Amino acid sequence: VDPHLNHETQTTCWDHPKMTELYQSLADLNNVRFSAYRTAMKLRRLQKALCLDLLSLSAACDALDQHNLKQNDQPMDILQVINCLTTIYDRLEQEHNNLVNVPLCVDMCLNWLLNVYDTGRTGRIRVLSFKTGIISLCKAHLEDKYRYLFKQVASSTGFCDQRRLGLLLHDSIQIPRQLGEVASFGGSNIEPSVRSCFQFRSPVKSLFLDWSGRDPQSLVCLPVLHRVAAAETAKHQAKCNICKECPIIGFRYRSLKHFNYDICQSCFFSGRVAKGHKMHYPMVEYCTPTTSGEDVRDFAKVLKNKFRTKRYFAKHPRMGYLPVQTVLEGDNMET
Repeated sequence: VDPHLNHETQTTCWDHPKMTELYQSLADLNNVRFSAYRTAMKLRRLQKALCLDLLSLSAACDALDQHNLKQNDQPMDILQVINCLTTIYDRLEQEHNNLVNVPLCVDMCLNWLLNVYDTGRTGRIRVLSFKTGIISLCKAHLEDKYRYLFKQVASSTGFCDQRRLGLLLHDSIQIPRQLGEVASFGGSNIEPSVRSCFQFRSPVKSLFLDWSGRDPQSLVCLPVLHRVAAAETAKHQAKCNICKECPIIGFRYRSLKHFNYDICQSCFFSGRVAKGHKMHYPMVEYCTPTTSGEDVRDFAKVLKNKFRTKRYFAKHPRMGYLPVQTVLEGDNMET
């Protein structure tokens, strides 16, 4: 937690020099127009730099249990944070020995956690904050992360009140906030998200999972982070109509207005369009290669949209924090 001296400017900085480098490298993602994707791509780069993409949920839980971090409202001091991180990274080094530099990873992860949860550098963060940061960026299924995090704020009978859910959402929103991206996720005010979850009754785990599965604005960077990770290795047998990349690597955006019209993620995120295709025309996103069933369904939608006018699409744009309809593992998730 000691400040680092910048020898060129003779000023002190709280960030490790490697952390400063990482933050500077994130600036080249600022040309991604859509905030949810911009944030998720920054988080993905951060996740890999901290080697948390190698950390399983079970390994994270083992380390937390080993250090007896059960009282979520309790503060952790720097030594406790370092000790738990050392346990986490020692295990990762055993499993991935040439990928993990333990002292550097501990320094970088500590630096990040303090930047997110201890901006005043008091030297303490809450146990819940520590868990939220580590679990959000670990390698696990999205629903398993939600289950774990809900359990941290629920009672022994599985119920959660508004105050405790508010604590969890507050800690979650600090992650995009630290990257300067909080405005797109409902700002720092988590009250609307809490209200929407409590619309009908005090949430139990099943209700919380149903609500979080609809990508509420305060949590949306997590599901998009998972889609970004899934898309990294995706190879689509299609050609980008703009830059002509073939096959398309990463996200593929298929028009639901024109036949055989696809855009790669680079062109889509920078807002490039081909002549005759308007940005408000419906598109569908794939982060994994399409199945024959999805191809047939999209063909039918294009056929239907062929008979709709430009005025119709101008009146019915796809709004929300995600710019397009999203398809993940065959699930059609409307924004």
